Amino acid sequence: MHPMPFATRRNLLACITLGAALLFAQAPSHAEQRSPDVVSAKVRASGSSSFDFDVTVSSPYDTPQRYADGFRVTTLDGEVLGERKLLHDHQSEQPFTRDLHSVTIPRHVGKVLIQARDRKHGYGGKAIEVALPARGQ
Repeated sequence: MHPMPFATRRNLLACITLGAALLFAQAPSHAEQRSPDVVSAKVRASGSSSFDFDVTVSSPYDTPQRYADGFRVTTLDGEVLGERKLLHDHQSEQPFTRDLHSVTIPRHVGKVLIQARDRKHGYGGKAIEVALPARGQ
C-alpha cells in the first residue's frame, strides 16, 4: 500500500474541515433558539365552522421562568381565533404536541396562522400557515 501524497491529504483535510463547518453553521443549537417554533400542525373539521388542531412545538427551554406557555390560531391578518395556554414546562418532552378543540373560524377564512409563545419573549418563533380542510384553498 502506497502512502497518500501530501497534496491529496491536505485537500482531503480541507474538504473535511469545510464540510464540518458547513454542517455546524447550518444547524443552530437549541440554545440559540430565542422563541418556541411551531414545528407542525394537523387540523380537522369538527363542525361546519369549527376546527380542532394538534400543534407540535419546539421550545428552547432553559429555566423554569422561560418555557413555551401557549400557542394561538389567528387569521393571516392577525385576528386571534383561538388560544391554548400551557401551565407548565415541557423540558423533558421536546418537541411536544398539544391540542386545541372547537376553534370557530369564519366561513370566508381558508387559511390560518399558528404561533407559539414563551413566558420570556412572547410570540416570535417560527409560525406556520395551515389550510383548513373543505374550504377549497
